Amino acid sequence: MTIQKSLFAAAVCLFTVAPAAAQTNTVAPNDANAVEAKYPYLDRAFRIYNENYRLGPGDEISIRVKGQPAYSVEKTKVSPTGSIYHELVGEVSVAGLTTTQLTERLANDLSEYLKNPQVSVQLVEAASAKISVFGEVPRPGIVVMSRPMRLLDAISEAGGFSDTGKKSSVEVLRQQPDGTRVPMRVDVKKYLEGKGSPESNITLQAGDLVVVHGNTRKTLGTIGALAGLGSFVGVIARGW
Repeated sequence: MTIQKSLFAAAVCLFTVAPAAAQTNTVAPNDANAVEAKYPYLDRAFRIYNENYRLGPGDEISIRVKGQPAYSVEKTKVSPTGSIYHELVGEVSVAGLTTTQLTERLANDLSEYLKNPQVSVQLVEAASAKISVFGEVPRPGIVVMSRPMRLLDAISEAGGFSDTGKKSSVEVLRQQPDGTRVPMRVDVKKYLEGKGSPESNITLQAGDLVVVHGNTRKTLGTIGALAGLGSFVGVIARGW
């Protein structure tokens, strides 16, 4: 009875928090100003996200050249090869650049044709930054990081925790410059119960791999399938 009550409490807590995370997920970068006006504490998250986001295939950007509407571009998509086309300067390689770096490059390129061009580049829609979510979630796979995302945002995008998901030990594998991945264990259960620090719901980076491991029910189910019902009953009796 105690176990059932604990599971029920955890489920209630999860579904209480999940809608809030889902609401955050509906925000696209071009809606950032409206969101920041209503929720000032999100200003820093969006600013850091936009400043550090590196452009890739599928992303959409806008280019504005002050006083030069003919050479401004309301919206253009980064090609599969990582470039965009500008009428005045032709093909421009943008893959791996931040919007600040691209602004500087375009200003330099356009200065050959225009006098002191004032260029502004904005991220309209992010599509290239991705996070992988695998394990005990209803919809494992790739999540597009189209806005600042925290761990629970990504898990929510994947359908939340399944009944066999272990909330107390979620693993985030983050790729390092040398190609290796450093694992980070996060106790999401404490955070959902209001016992963990806000830092427990860590901010994710493009390329992160989130793994939701199986809980005791999953483990016992696997043992039962491998060992057979008789052995499974024996395992339960021994308390493994």
